[in-house]
Amino acid sequence: MADSKKQLRWYNVALIAFVAVWGLGNVVNNYAQQGLSVITSWVLIMLLYFVPYALIVGQLGSAFKDENGGVSSWIKRTSTKRLAYYAAWTYWVVHVPYLAQKPQGILISLSWLFKGNGNFVKEVNSVTVSLICLALFLAFLWLSSRGLATLNRIGSVAGTAMFIMSILFIILAVSAPFMTKGATIATPHMDRLSTYLPNFNLNYFTTLSMLVFAVGGAEKISPYVNNTKNAAKEFPMGMLVLAGMVALCAILGSFGMGMLFNSSHIPQDLMANGAYLAFAKLGGYYHVGNVFVILYALAQAMAQISALAFSIDAPLKILLGDADPEFVPQGLRKLNAKGTPIKGYWMTGILVSLLIVVPSLGIGNMNMLYNWLLNLNSVVMPLRYLWVFLAYIMLNKHLEQFQSEYEFVKNRKVGMVIGGWCFFFTAFACVMGMLPKISYSADPSTWWFQMALNIITPLIFLALGLILPMIARRQHTALN
Repeated sequence: MADSKKQLRWYNVALIAFVAVWGLGNVVNNYAQQGLSVITSWVLIMLLYFVPYALIVGQLGSAFKDENGGVSSWIKRTSTKRLAYYAAWTYWVVHVPYLAQKPQGILISLSWLFKGNGNFVKEVNSVTVSLICLALFLAFLWLSSRGLATLNRIGSVAGTAMFIMSILFIILAVSAPFMTKGATIATPHMDRLSTYLPNFNLNYFTTLSMLVFAVGGAEKISPYVNNTKNAAKEFPMGMLVLAGMVALCAILGSFGMGMLFNSSHIPQDLMANGAYLAFAKLGGYYHVGNVFVILYALAQAMAQISALAFSIDAPLKILLGDADPEFVPQGLRKLNAKGTPIKGYWMTGILVSLLIVVPSLGIGNMNMLYNWLLNLNSVVMPLRYLWVFLAYIMLNKHLEQFQSEYEFVKNRKVGMVIGGWCFFFTAFACVMGMLPKISYSADPSTWWFQMALNIITPLIFLALGLILPMIARRQHTALN
């Protein structure tokens, strides 16, 4: 009976992981940061980071196949309960900037859907936008506390639609100059190797976190390792095929962006409006008007709405659902009659509300605000991946204690070196990502304001994570 569950082949694993990991936004955001030189960056990040990352996750998932807590469970088994709490805390708190950005994405998609353009990010004052986003977020916070299974189902449909639109973009963009008469190649000298070579200066290193952010999240694959036929052979094959698929989509997608937008003169609003502008151009080339834009805006709006509702609830339940009373105060763990950790929702609401409102006081431009918040996500979200690599290092340190059907490398010292490299590279990318690109603003005061927020925000998150165990310890002492 046990073998009957092992039905997944390498191509099943590759497809499941590809849908979970990849999206058109990864192409647009990184092209906006690096232009066509991002193609070289994609090749390097795949070989040096993504492939070992995915295979590391495979071994961790296989070694701890009966654990349901994900990364925090891996840390708990390989180290201490305290570190496991910090891993769970990190997983939750990095979603705060993510939640702050989602209302912006909803507004932009609705603007394209109903107005047919992206002028919203250029015309509307950032404080006004922030207040609208705050109202949207608080509405979804209230709805999420009451349960929103319907939105999760909508999210599944929207996720599939976004995946289809991503593949459609690559096919249409790459073939447009050869299939249509009106299409012109926007970037000159695309036949020269120099066009694709990065300039390894300070600005380049500030963009690494966006690449790590794009390929991260491979821990979602871990539950499938032990459902794979002959995991020792087929799982790594599936991961290598996944890396090839992601690299192919990233390279062709970036190549398509280069055909549509001049790599030397990238529009300032490309992060916010890039996908819509691209589909608008393609609609013109293929004589279908705004059909592609409308389809993408609908899929994006549904995906953003579902992600907002889901990301309020799921990470909080992971943090508080199996919370150790030694580290999490009783008030946060307490559930109401509907099984909702209401004070946890309050904590989420306060942190996200501050992150929505405060930056708009120093960043007056809506487009710049969107870019900054997206870059902040690329700084803090990969922090959770550090725990994956720490768990792998600790697993190799105590390799004789854990049995796994699939092993990435059999030599523990080699495993620790690979885990250490991935840990160091992630940390380096996050630290460098705290530096805003100099080209973002001609106003030095705005640059320094963004820089201060990039440093202060993670420090506040860390401090709050350290304070909660102190409160829990005091409560425990008072009760005894």
